[in-house]
Amino acid sequence: MSSPEDFHTASSKVYISYDPANLPAHPGENWTRFVCISDTHSHTFIVPSGDVLLHSGDLSRLGREDEMRVTVEWLRSLEHPVKIIIAGNHDLPLHREWYERSYYRFHDKKRSPSEVRNLVDNKENRNRGLIYLQDEKYTFRTKEGGREWSVYGSPWQPYYGGWAFNYLPEEAPARVAAIPEVDILLTHGPPHNILDTTLTKVHAGCPALLAHLSEMKRPPLLHVFGHIHEAHGAVRHRWLQAKVESSSSNAEGTIPPTFVPRETIMVNAANQPLGHQAFVGGQRIPCGGPGFQPVIVDLLNSAM
Repeated sequence: MSSPEDFHTASSKVYISYDPANLPAHPGENWTRFVCISDTHSHTFIVPSGDVLLHSGDLSRLGREDEMRVTVEWLRSLEHPVKIIIAGNHDLPLHREWYERSYYRFHDKKRSPSEVRNLVDNKENRNRGLIYLQDEKYTFRTKEGGREWSVYGSPWQPYYGGWAFNYLPEEAPARVAAIPEVDILLTHGPPHNILDTTLTKVHAGCPALLAHLSEMKRPPLLHVFGHIHEAHGAVRHRWLQAKVESSSSNAEGTIPPTFVPRETIMVNAANQPLGHQAFVGGQRIPCGGPGFQPVIVDLLNSAM
């Protein structure tokens, strides 16, 4: 797949590289601006303004309370009216069952999964528009009377180095089957062969996730993920035409299917630099810096 670049469609405008001091203009009241970040690992940086912030996991380095507190305070300070976040494989205590049996591999002492969960998921956060999803669907409006958007958040990825929120290949179909049809999908790991190429040229994304999305009558308009830092970017993914019900009968009295073209804006929003592009002039790029900036996605409110 070629290097991703900014692109526009009739219902979307996607910006991967831009001047933070001179942001692309918001296209207007008929559009919603989504700002996509991921794999911030308790780093903080300047994030473009927008209507909705989407964070696709790895909120912290290793899920310690002090790390998570830094991230939550930073996210709370951002002006986006709605902020949707999920966990990733580094947010260890948020995968309670795994953490109870494996914490000693990463932590010198056991942390409280309940306390860490409460840092990201509490009433005060929700009152300030910060919503944590863990295998959950959520609906929201950015303004009264505006479009209702649906989003689903899942922290899982194919088995990766013994970290949290892993699943084995044989577990994948059941795991991804829980993902419903929504406008926006947040997963920590990518689908197979879409912005998932590692430094060793392995496609680390999930085949079952790709298959599940391809079978939907209405795939998501926007799918945001991270996990594979070096594959940061965005692409327009066109699905095989989705079959939908027809409202008219043919001569035999049967109702033939109608095929409607579908596409999803796929975003690998990882902000922590990795790979050859993580260095410029021998200097390491900071988290959220050039080449790893938040991705801006403007969606037309009437997009279906």
